[in-house]
Amino acid sequence: MKVSVILVIYEGKKYIKPAFDAVFKQTHQDLEVIAVINKSTDGAKEEIQNNYPQVKIIDPGENLFFAKGNNVGIAAASGEYIQLVNQDVILEPNYVQEILKVFSDSQVAAATGKILRYDFESNKKTKVVDTLGIVMYKSGRARDIGQLQEDHGQFENQAEVFGVSGAVPMYRKSALEKVRYPLTPSPVRSSDRTPSPARGEGRFEENHFEYFDEDFGSYWEDADLSWRLNTAGFRNVYVPKAAAYHGRTAGQSEGGYLHLFKFIKHHSKLSRQVLKWNYKNHFLMYIKNAPYIHLAFIIREIAMLGYIILFETSTLKVVPELLRQLPKIWKKRQWIYQS
Repeated sequence: MKVSVILVIYEGKKYIKPAFDAVFKQTHQDLEVIAVINKSTDGAKEEIQNNYPQVKIIDPGENLFFAKGNNVGIAAASGEYIQLVNQDVILEPNYVQEILKVFSDSQVAAATGKILRYDFESNKKTKVVDTLGIVMYKSGRARDIGQLQEDHGQFENQAEVFGVSGAVPMYRKSALEKVRYPLTPSPVRSSDRTPSPARGEGRFEENHFEYFDEDFGSYWEDADLSWRLNTAGFRNVYVPKAAAYHGRTAGQSEGGYLHLFKFIKHHSKLSRQVLKWNYKNHFLMYIKNAPYIHLAFIIREIAMLGYIILFETSTLKVVPELLRQLPKIWKKRQWIYQS
């Protein structure tokens, strides 16, 4: 079974060796490895070219962000299965081998392993959980299962989950083809188009399908895709025997928004852009995917708006963009429920 491993690289030179070495140490050897270069002024692209000549490099000449960057990689992939790997993720050698096992069930569209935190400053693994999958509440709040808990062996049961995090998920490509959005032009200025590819490089295609929703850019696109797979009748699974380590930079606050002071402290550490994407995209995801608007969603949105007005007014600057995107998101909702 051929697996296409896709890494989207953004100023990630320091992660190249640990991430790519782990990929090429996989016990499952039928791999195609693709690197999509979102930005590389630090020499990350050259690091890959010089040390991993077997990697197919796609350089669009611009930052496509998470959703579009991975879409370009998926479109170029030839494997039956798609393994996304964040640049700051280190796989255990049997990760791909173990996670492939659950795909013997034809209804499984996506799977994630036990993802723990990696401390890159100390260069060591930890037992702190990063994600075991995604849970979704009626209010539209999504969170990573087990995040920030210490792993003492209590997460050893394989289980069906609502969704999988975008950090290191595997997808069945045929399932992605069933929930992708129709072919749309991807406008790229002529000055940004990639010239004839050098050895080992792929050409950036200007027309492609949306697997991840590109209106999201980054954040919540993984939960959105998981929701669409669920709506289409597929299953998402957590596989405890597949382990990996993630040096996550932006996670959820301990206790969530019900612990106000911890929530404020956590949000104060995030960039304004991340806060705006987080607010806009969670709203768009819910409107697009929820079968109906639950009262819990309305209550939570009123509370969140009050919080933003009091403590995070800069986030309100994303509201015009949210309103501009709503008509397109509504069309995507119609496509989801009419497909």
